[in-house]
Parts: sequence; C-alpha cells; structure tokens
Amino acid sequence: MATSQPNLYSFSSTATLAEQLRPYILRSQNAALARHDTFRIAVSGGSLPTVLARALLTPGNGTPEDTPQFSKWHIFFADERAVALDHEDSNYRLLQEELLHKIPAELGAPVVYPIDAEAVKKDDTQQLADLYQEDVMRVFAAKDSVKLPVFDLILLGCGPDGHTCSLFPGHDLLREKDAWVAAETNSPKPPPKRITLTLPVVTSAIQIAFVATGAGKKDIMKAIFDSEEGRSLPSALVNQGGGDRVSWFTDHPAVDGVSFPSRGNL
Repeated sequence: MATSQPNLYSFSSTATLAEQLRPYILRSQNAALARHDTFRIAVSGGSLPTVLARALLTPGNGTPEDTPQFSKWHIFFADERAVALDHEDSNYRLLQEELLHKIPAELGAPVVYPIDAEAVKKDDTQQLADLYQEDVMRVFAAKDSVKLPVFDLILLGCGPDGHTCSLFPGHDLLREKDAWVAAETNSPKPPPKRITLTLPVVTSAIQIAFVATGAGKKDIMKAIFDSEEGRSLPSALVNQGGGDRVSWFTDHPAVDGVSFPSRGNL
C-alpha cells in the first residue's frame, strides 16, 4: 500500500478541467512512447469519454509534445458491460461515438480492444472476463511471466456510491488478488453483468486519473477524502494503493466542503 497521498485538482468548469487533463494525458503518452513506443491505456465509461474528446480533440500548439499520437495507442476498457458492442449501455459504443469516430485521420487510429462480441451472445460472463484477460495477456506478456500488467495510464470515473470500474462497495471482487479481469454477474447498478479490471491491476498502473464533476459528487468525495468510514470505498482503495500516482480532476462543485487540500493547477 502506498504511503504517499493522491493529488486532488479542482477547476472552475468542465472546460478548464479538460484543458488541464490534456497535458496530463500527453505527458503520460510521451513518457510511455519513450519507454516502449506504445501507449497502453485503459478507460471507463460514463461521462469520461466526453471529457476525453474535449481534452484530446481540441487543437494544441502543434508541437510533437502536445500532439496525440493515436496510432501508437492501445486502448483497453477498465470495465465493460456484458452487452452487444452497439448496445446503448456499451462503453465501447460510447467511446466510439464520443472520441474514436471524431479523431482526425492525420492523428492516426488507435488499436482498441473491445469485449468478444460472440462471447456476449453466450451469456457467460466468466468466459467474457477470461477472454478479455487473454487480450490483456497478449499485449503485456503471458500471465505466468508477469504478476500484473502495468498500464501506462488508467482513466476512471467515480460513482455516487464510491464505486470505480465495476468494483462496488463491500463486494468480494475487492479482495480478488489473482485475476487480472473479473466477472461481475450481480451489479447493484444496471446492467447486472459486467467485466472489470481488478483492484491490483488498477493500482499497478504508472499513472491513474479520476474525473469527477458536479455537485452530485460532493458527498462521496467528502467520504473518500475526509472520513475514516470512506476508506473502504473502492475509489478510496485506489487512492491508498496508488498514492501520488493517483490524480483527481474535479470541478469546484464536486469538492465543495472537502477538507483535503486541492490545487488549481498541475
């Protein structure tokens, strides 16, 4: 467990948040390309793809450092719903609509790893998780040669109950230590069947970022950052495991009343 503290950033608007998220992501990209010439990233659904599009598709200053090199991106899903890829609940569909279909051709096309569409039809969530784990293994090395995959960046949301990915409060999956990708068949939030990266995989990433906006998040943010009772919430467990590798990008309403110190710039 990390001994350092996460970084909490608060901005006046979602637009300003997106402006600040862009250099954070691109620094992570550039560091990854220097290490292994690919940028291995996992993303969640919800409002995150919209913020990502705003951050990454806005024209930059034209320098290589400020340019998304999408052709070298490998995009995985931090969690996914066990639905068809064109279903309205699909995180893949959401990312396609909000970001992937809008990337200019000159920036290249990322390699994207959706869930297995045929396995979805079989209604076997465990098989779906196993197949997705195999996809991760093909990119990161065989499971018997590395203990955990190390993503360059994982981008997360935080639910009003403190869940992240499809890791929910008080759930047995929070104690999963061996699997990289786990099946959830009874999610408290619909749809009930999902797959998710496990907590050890999330907290092993080189950089971890949450995006949380709106006044509806202020109570759970206060629980996560200020209360002893909130320490067992999934998002708080990511904070504890990742320490200063974790950065939260929020707007002012989301952290209204939160005592944990926040900053307005990176």
